Amino acid sequence: MRKVRWSAAAVLLLAACQAEAPADDPPRGLPTSLPLIGGYRSPGDSCRRVGEDAFTNQFLDDAADLVACPNGDVALSGLGPGSGARVVATQDDWTLISVPRR
Repeated sequence: MRKVRWSAAAVLLLAACQAEAPADDPPRGLPTSLPLIGGYRSPGDSCRRVGEDAFTNQFLDDAADLVACPNGDVALSGLGPGSGARVVATQDDWTLISVPRR
């Protein structure tokens, strides 16, 4: 009986050690050269809203959001041609996209 209790406790302890990362952690490292604000559609979104700095100010528009997605994730993000979004630049393995506001 004692072995059963110890085994159950060990399983619970191991399960607690394998907790998932918080939902707002991006799947990849964030570039330090872009002023990223947070997930574009949700906190865990790999695409991020982009703020203004000397590089990004040339892409900002009052009628659109500037979004950065890790290279390769653009097609998965729902920001394809049908959305009216357009790629405006790339920086540090991230693609910058201008997404019209609706």
